Amino acid sequence: CLPTYEKIGIAAPILLLLMRILQGAAVGGEVAGAWVFVSEHVPARHVGFACGTLTAGLTTGILLGSLAGTAMHAWLSPDDVLLYGWRVLFIVGGVFGIIAMLLRQWLHETPVFAELKKRKALVQGLPLKAVLLQHPKSTAISMLLTWALTAGIIVIIIMTPNLLPKVFHLAPSDVYVAGSTATFGLSIGCVVAGWLGDKIGAKPVIFTGLLLMAASYYVLYTSLPASSDLLLPLYGITGFFVGVVGCIPLVLVNLFRAQVRFSGVSFSYNLAYAIFGGLTPVILPLLMKSNVQMPPLYVVAVSFVGMAAVLMAPRSIRAG
Repeated sequence: CLPTYEKIGIAAPILLLLMRILQGAAVGGEVAGAWVFVSEHVPARHVGFACGTLTAGLTTGILLGSLAGTAMHAWLSPDDVLLYGWRVLFIVGGVFGIIAMLLRQWLHETPVFAELKKRKALVQGLPLKAVLLQHPKSTAISMLLTWALTAGIIVIIIMTPNLLPKVFHLAPSDVYVAGSTATFGLSIGCVVAGWLGDKIGAKPVIFTGLLLMAASYYVLYTSLPASSDLLLPLYGITGFFVGVVGCIPLVLVNLFRAQVRFSGVSFSYNLAYAIFGGLTPVILPLLMKSNVQMPPLYVVAVSFVGMAAVLMAPRSIRAG
């Protein structure tokens, strides 16, 4: 645990803020690089499906964590969870992280990168400099779309199972089951959204998907004070609509030319995820002290930001 304010003063909240930003960066990790990697290994007409399937694989990891949390709360008392239960899951997650690092050593460069290297068409100097100087608009669009992505993943999928028992006094076990259902729906939704992006274009899929994500989460959150009977189906439906995030990488990987694609997508995605993914879990609970409806209001607002961002994308990108 971090030192309290009583022990180290103002350094305590500053340290918490820094840790949250690092946590956000860690959650983003190498996701952006993975999207670029698969997009350059498949035909252009299948990039959306490939990225959506990859994103579904990533969200399956969240599902495993949700199921582990459900099992932990079913088998252990609340005191035991705080005492040692969370540490067990933390260690298991660390082991999986080490395994992933080892598997990464077997990867090879993509055909696109190999061809650029063969033709000596790689960017001279620092690729990030080229990204910032030559692709400022693409970087901004990517960051705004990533912000919308964090609203779905961080707020709806990750934070909500912890918020609902506190706000609406629901049984944690029931909420975790509903959360697992939502995450399962998310995994399916990612594949569907990516596939639709290839078929009808990224613009209508992302625009409509973000609208449905915001609307369904608002209905879920505002209906719970009256009745909790619809928690499971509504959360499951909302999770499916969060799957629109599976189509977002289709836009991101096409916003940057091949020479700077990896740097452009990685920089914009990881920076935005570190900021918004790291600070949202800190700021949102503070805002909820004045209005418990802040989570759905935040998701609605950020969804509109994402919808505006996809409209800003070049016309060629919108078609997927």
